[in-house]
Amino acid sequence: MISPTLRAIFLMLLGLPILVAIALLAPELWIVSAGWIAGVSALIAVDTLLGASVRHYSAKVSLPPLLYVGSADDVQLDLEFAEGPLPARIEIQLETNALLGTQAPQGLRGWDGRNRPHTISVTPSRRGVAKVVRLWSRWQGPLGLIQKRHIQPFDLDVPVTPNVRWVRDEAIRLFSRDAEFGIKTQIERGDGSEFDALREFSSGMDRRAIDWKHSARHRHLLAKEFKTERNHNIVFAFDTGRLMSEPLGGVPKIDRAVTAGLLLAYVSLRNGDRTMLYGFSERPGLNSGFLTGTSSFPKAQAMVAELEYSEDEANFTLALSNLGAQLQRRSLIIIFSDFVDTISAELMLENVKRLTDRHLVLFATFEDAALSQMADAPPDTAQDVARAVIADTLLAERDVVFRRLQRLGVQIIETTPEAFSAELVSRYLQIKQRDML
Repeated sequence: MISPTLRAIFLMLLGLPILVAIALLAPELWIVSAGWIAGVSALIAVDTLLGASVRHYSAKVSLPPLLYVGSADDVQLDLEFAEGPLPARIEIQLETNALLGTQAPQGLRGWDGRNRPHTISVTPSRRGVAKVVRLWSRWQGPLGLIQKRHIQPFDLDVPVTPNVRWVRDEAIRLFSRDAEFGIKTQIERGDGSEFDALREFSSGMDRRAIDWKHSARHRHLLAKEFKTERNHNIVFAFDTGRLMSEPLGGVPKIDRAVTAGLLLAYVSLRNGDRTMLYGFSERPGLNSGFLTGTSSFPKAQAMVAELEYSEDEANFTLALSNLGAQLQRRSLIIIFSDFVDTISAELMLENVKRLTDRHLVLFATFEDAALSQMADAPPDTAQDVARAVIADTLLAERDVVFRRLQRLGVQIIETTPEAFSAELVSRYLQIKQRDML
């Protein structure tokens, strides 16, 4: 597609006063008017011929096989003119769907032979299928009088999954740190609560492990050895309702919760525990059953990628009742959810209480930074004061709900998204060390 630029239009309009004057004062000089129009048209035609050809232009795109929520990845573009002149500057814009947002136009200069490689960084905002629809390109002729446009359709799909890249790197860091200090070998034997065997006491062993009764019977010191308990049930209950589908720092809360949950799932699977993934909104959804071993982690990753965003309120009565009916033994249930006030949390409290009679419940949510900022903002205007009062009231109601949960025996994690994963793993390890399961 070829069109005149603003420069060509301005040049054509520049002769308009002369053309009007000739028409009014000297109509016999009409040839001058025709000559001006013909001259500008000739310049436009020359610029069209000298400019880079649309027919010889092509673009290729290379996409990664997977994209991860909240993580930047590179899309590789390769622009090429098979023959003919090259434009001094080419402007491109990659058209994508809403998952990748709107890509800003970019102006490129310089060519490597007849090619121009370029990298565009994209960051998916949520899970789903990202689409690279087409590439828009345009450039001007050497005189700047015409503009040529080219549209290259792609229609490529790329799945967007939870950020397991971060999970993998963080898990490697955690276990590498443990190996460095010898924690891995220590927790296998001697730090658990399940009796394993008696052995002769030797120097360096904990004196509290001495079994005095058996030592007296055998007439030499014997110490108890314990092994780490395994096979605990760890249940990840993800609320995918309206509140958890809202963005927090550009990424939906549920995706941040899924990333943290996957990290803990990997840690618990590696420690020999059994994990279960459970999703719910207005009705129960995802139910993975109990998974064992790190070999089942890819299955967990694929299943949580199917969690849907919902605009409905979460039905805690149906979801938690259904979950409790499926658990036959004491489990650690981690509920990833959120609430606004005591009224919206009332049903959640009632159903969580039923779970605490038999299970250990951990309620994990994100700190509401927006409310904290409004409550702490300087009261410069009456509107700031009103906003601060409302925010402080909502924060006070959150504290009331947290205190009620703590009285029920529920453990609580409320922190920033940056510290959420580390706090979750740390609390899990504390629960294991204190033998609360």
